[in-house]
Amino acid sequence: MSRGTTMEIELRPIGFVRTSASDAQIKEESGEVEGEVEVFPEFEAALDGLDGFSHLFLIFYFHKLRPEQIGPLQVKPKRLLKRGFTLDELPTLGVFALDSPSRPNTIGLTLVRLLKREGRRLFVKGLDAFDGTPILDIKAYRPDYRTDEYVVPDWHRRLMNEKGHI
Repeated sequence: MSRGTTMEIELRPIGFVRTSASDAQIKEESGEVEGEVEVFPEFEAALDGLDGFSHLFLIFYFHKLRPEQIGPLQVKPKRLLKRGFTLDELPTLGVFALDSPSRPNTIGLTLVRLLKREGRRLFVKGLDAFDGTPILDIKAYRPDYRTDEYVVPDWHRRLMNEKGHI
């Protein structure tokens, strides 16, 4: 397939997120938010072998994005405003360098802790997806996904040095 060629892709959810946390709580406290992923009955067999893993990647669809939020290729990392940065201090960056929901394709990825499984229900902590969010896929986190050798760009190091965290 050549560059610039479009292809239609159809994805179907395998389940959805359930949480009592409000959208505002999820935006502010995503690392602490608990909830569950309810997998549709036809996909329950795909959960076999998941018990015993501590963490899962959830791939989901950003179903609450407004049309004007979809597609900008450059944005400021606004989640850093809650870390004490001002909008003027934040660089404008390409969305592929960020975890912004504003993306060409409205697909999200998050790493959650698996607290327990009950049948088709996965109880998790660390959600940053809203109640009702469609789940597209689940992947168990394995230690070989980790890398000890990584490099971050200067803009990332600068922001880290200014506040001690981002």
